[in-house]
Amino acid sequence: MTTSEALAVETVDLTKKFGDFVAVDHINLANPRGEIFGFLGPNGAGKTTTIRLLLGLLNPTEGSASVLGFDTVRQIGEIRQRIGYMSQKFSLYNDMTVEENLNFYGGIYGVSGKRLRQRKAYILHMAGLEGRERELTKNLSGGWKQRLALGAAIIHSPEMLFLDEPTAGVDPISRRAFWDLLYELAEAGATHFITTHYMDEAEHCQRLAFIQRGRLVAQGSPQEIKETHMSGEVLEIDCATPDKAIHILRDMDLFAEVALYGAQIHVVTTPDADARAQSALIAQALADEQIPVQSIERIVPSLEDVFIASVS
Repeated sequence: MTTSEALAVETVDLTKKFGDFVAVDHINLANPRGEIFGFLGPNGAGKTTTIRLLLGLLNPTEGSASVLGFDTVRQIGEIRQRIGYMSQKFSLYNDMTVEENLNFYGGIYGVSGKRLRQRKAYILHMAGLEGRERELTKNLSGGWKQRLALGAAIIHSPEMLFLDEPTAGVDPISRRAFWDLLYELAEAGATHFITTHYMDEAEHCQRLAFIQRGRLVAQGSPQEIKETHMSGEVLEIDCATPDKAIHILRDMDLFAEVALYGAQIHVVTTPDADARAQSALIAQALADEQIPVQSIERIVPSLEDVFIASVS
């Protein structure tokens, strides 16, 4: 197996322009097979366009890409036989039953007879849909539709799955159950390329890339990204009226980033700043505005801290 064949995804200066707008700007990826790869970025950053390029739904303006060793322009037929795709809109037919949807997608991928029966039995068991085979898809909750859409995407036992915001719009319990299914598939050897904006999900990926305005701004394992893409310290502030306090801290114009995290404020110091001295300045500034402060603590940066620092 050549180096390229050992990679699930490889891109070289992959670029896509729509007129004067650059949606994907010279991105380079080299993702090994068998891993869960997370692709993160704000809305409009270029995530879905990148997936569409990798699926062969768009041709690049510049550069090249391969999936499972096959060129995404010249060998798209070979790629489509080996991958599954699940979009955030769950491409299911609501007027069909659960079983009819699986039969339909089995037919698209050429799965029939005994093999189709085996795959349906596996998917219904894996997704917890046993006993719901004759239920209309439109009557399923968002979480159950999500599991069915995953089942339809893997009906042909693909080597690799592309999942575009697969957990958008579903509740936290359904999100966790869905990731349990992904881990099960990953343990069986499947490769996953997942776009998400949930930082807790990103923590569970083996490798990540952050994209902003079409360009990659960070890439590596979650730990590597935390260690190499956060130059300052992170201070977590627990205070009264954080919505008021955040404006005061931003107006000080001393920090690399100031953001609200739930009921707390996270401040990222500049690389050359002394975190202890900055804590004292924060405490004094808030005290001057009669805002009680419960605590100011230096914390290990989260992926969300790094993400905000990278894309801001």
